[in-house]
Amino acid sequence: MGTPGPGEETVRSAWLPASLPLLVLLASCRDAEDAGPAAVVLPTIRTKTGAEMVLVPAGRFRMGCGDGEAEEAPPHEVRIDAFYMDRTEVTQAQYNRLVPVNPAHFRGAERPVEQVSWADAARYCNLRSQDEGLQPCYAQDTTCNFQANGYRLPTEAEWEYACRAGSETPYGFGTDVARLGQYAWFRDNAEKISHPVAQKKPNAWGLYDMHGNVAEWCNDVYEPGYYAKSPQANPRGPADGEPYVLRGGAWNSRGEACRSSARAGEDPGFEDACFARDAIGFRCVRRGEK
Repeated sequence: MGTPGPGEETVRSAWLPASLPLLVLLASCRDAEDAGPAAVVLPTIRTKTGAEMVLVPAGRFRMGCGDGEAEEAPPHEVRIDAFYMDRTEVTQAQYNRLVPVNPAHFRGAERPVEQVSWADAARYCNLRSQDEGLQPCYAQDTTCNFQANGYRLPTEAEWEYACRAGSETPYGFGTDVARLGQYAWFRDNAEKISHPVAQKKPNAWGLYDMHGNVAEWCNDVYEPGYYAKSPQANPRGPADGEPYVLRGGAWNSRGEACRSSARAGEDPGFEDACFARDAIGFRCVRRGEK
């Protein structure tokens, strides 16, 4: 998996079994049996900020859903390069290590940071990159250099690929929404607040809170009809636009809104917010080893 970068240590390194080919092809999001994929131990590193990151393997999958909301269609095959992803949403403790002001409404060191605009999340990614001696991804005009080795927000395709973790079903764990409470904090169990990260079950790739707790900013501009024209390899969203993509559902979301393919677009600075500000956070990614 390569040598850990500056300030990193290897947490877990496991040979990828034959049951997880590097090309993972997912079928329809609702037609499979109610069973998630078997858990796989992926290589993991711990960064200088204390965050653990999973090395998500390169692969391909069927993104979107043919019988969900209109903006989730058409389902289309997508290829993704390997990348590291935070195992949890960025916590308030991790955020405050680099940013002195804590914007969160629901305070707690291990709770996800929230009330963070898209620009604040991108700024944190740059600060984290600089702190670890990596090349920042974001320019002053917020354009992203995907060739830089620093941190950035995940693309929408990367996020869904990681959330599905090899699954073919509406949720990473299967089809039965009654099981959502085992994996997510959402409207039915969150009691109108966020919760400390990693309290629920992880998905098959060891990622926590992908279906709830706080909705997560993606790097992409949101466009309802983008899937009909998106490229097959590493799609990165429209070139420009106003709303940005939010994924994953939140503590105040209905179960349907927590599905792997569910999409939302949000004003990046909250001027015209649909989600509550205290229901929006993020997690970071960076390039995988070459």
